[in-house]
Amino acid sequence: MHAFQKILPEIEGRGGKLVAISPEAPDESLTTQQKNGLNFTVLSDTNNEYGRSLGLVYKLPDDLQKLYKTFGLDLVKNQHNNNWELPLSATFVVGKNGKICYVFSDPDYKKRAPLTEILAALETSSHCSL
Repeated sequence: MHAFQKILPEIEGRGGKLVAISPEAPDESLTTQQKNGLNFTVLSDTNNEYGRSLGLVYKLPDDLQKLYKTFGLDLVKNQHNNNWELPLSATFVVGKNGKICYVFSDPDYKKRAPLTEILAALETSSHCSL
């Protein structure tokens, strides 16, 4: 999210609007937005319902749940449910016509959409054909 915050002026300069969707409960996502000084909206996907509808949600196996707990990462507290699920990281650019112009998702949580690709997609989003 910090990388997106850094290019927010470029996104807005290309006519874009940035919105993040988090599996965190509403109070938690607001805290994340404030704590990280984000100048874009962070919406809550309660119980990962939207992510699930996109096929982006996976359940953490028991060994990862234990590892998360040892690092103090409490998904039960942050998401206000006992599902131990996370969405894959995904980025979408939606054109003014409502069509999706760019999609990036990778099962490797360390991989993110290249910012240059996102900015390039914004340049062509007004006439995307997907």
